[in-house]
Amino acid sequence: MIGIINYGAGNIFSLTAALDRVGLTYGMINTAEEMDRYDRIIIPGVGHAGAAMNKLLESGLVPYIKDLRKPVLGICVGMQLLTEYSEEGDAEMLKLFPLKTLHFEAGIAGKVPHMGWNSVSVQANNPLFANIEDQTYFYFVHSYYIEYDTTFTAAKCEYGVPFSAAISRENFFGVQFHPEKSGKAGEQLLLNFSTIQVD
Repeated sequence: MIGIINYGAGNIFSLTAALDRVGLTYGMINTAEEMDRYDRIIIPGVGHAGAAMNKLLESGLVPYIKDLRKPVLGICVGMQLLTEYSEEGDAEMLKLFPLKTLHFEAGIAGKVPHMGWNSVSVQANNPLFANIEDQTYFYFVHSYYIEYDTTFTAAKCEYGVPFSAAISRENFFGVQFHPEKSGKAGEQLLLNFSTIQVD
């Protein structure tokens, strides 16, 4: 059973539609007490990272998220919330990964935001990408990216610069792309998350 953090900055409808398609059960988390009902947690997010962090702080859920030992998946801005700091809003994030969220420089060849399908290079034998081929395409929409670091990067993407398309650390996972908008590969990733076991 997947719990979705409902803090007012998420792409809830498209995510729940994808979970419905693959037959995964879920519920909304509005209070800390509700976290205990679920064996894994998704933090969705769209829009401005600094504003999303403020909403998460206002929800009162931040200390409980940081203490979680069950699998947690951040999607898009939800992934950026897991980092130390975001240039978007000059804001401190949850600090679960010692990484920064940076803006694509104006000098890159591609348009900003980075929007559309792009292939990802799986960096390690990460359970999030089980049964997903290397260089599979996923759907991205973002102007900010998480710096590439071999220690925490589960999948890398190239768009003017290399960046983390997915990150992993202990029970925390994050994806910059939208699995709920990425067809069969995205659905497989959500199914993988639903079976991940952590120590």
